[in-house]
Amino acid sequence: MTGGSGISLRQEGAIAFVTLSNAGRLNAMTRAMWRELRAVFDGLRNDDGGLRCVVVRGEGGAFCAGGDISEYPSFRFEEPSLREFHENEVWAALQAMLDCALPLVAQIEGACMGAGIEIASCCDIRLSGASAKFGAPIAKLGFPMAPREAALVHGAIGDVLARDMLLAAGVHGAQRLYDAGFLLQVLPDNEVAAAVQLHATRIAALAPQAARLHKQTFAALRAGASSAHDLLATAYDYADSAEHREGIAAFLAKRTPNF
Repeated sequence: MTGGSGISLRQEGAIAFVTLSNAGRLNAMTRAMWRELRAVFDGLRNDDGGLRCVVVRGEGGAFCAGGDISEYPSFRFEEPSLREFHENEVWAALQAMLDCALPLVAQIEGACMGAGIEIASCCDIRLSGASAKFGAPIAKLGFPMAPREAALVHGAIGDVLARDMLLAAGVHGAQRLYDAGFLLQVLPDNEVAAAVQLHATRIAALAPQAARLHKQTFAALRAGASSAHDLLATAYDYADSAEHREGIAAFLAKRTPNF
């Protein structure tokens, strides 16, 4: 999808590309886009098309500038419709991303604000252009980030930056987010797409079973100790799996594994 407003999904081999697009608004998320994002990731959850990795990116040199504020007067001033938006549209989409068993790589360019930093926080690995900007200055608009969304961002970027972004409307550059551990790499702007492609290709060559099980562990850690304890009941079910045997056999034979 190009030049319009929505979420597109394209598969190239074992890699899927999910692209945010809202022309002229730096890919700000509309309500329709939130619903589409959920539908895309609900579909990826049950994918049987050989996908190994998902790249999340924005169109036209920006990641996502936040929510599309032009829609806000139509629903934000009544509690039921405001709750419906955050819990059943925004959070439902973010939860679908968090539930995705495939590794998610964020390709961050330009603005990564508000909704953008929430979406990026759902990704496993984040690479950014040097000129990207990060923040959530919604206090300037008179409202807070919804609690579950704030908790997600807080967990991803850390307490210091989360407090500054939400309490002081702080906007920070890519190097500051790298120093905080949010970004894996900061690259020249014209090298981000190639670096993301290389990283995704590397992920796609690895055992999908290992990725899925690692993501289960990360989800359990995010949920807390009781969930992590429950995970132990099935943690070693992969013992007799074909991928487990193939990976070890290939290492011992000094050959490339065939996953």
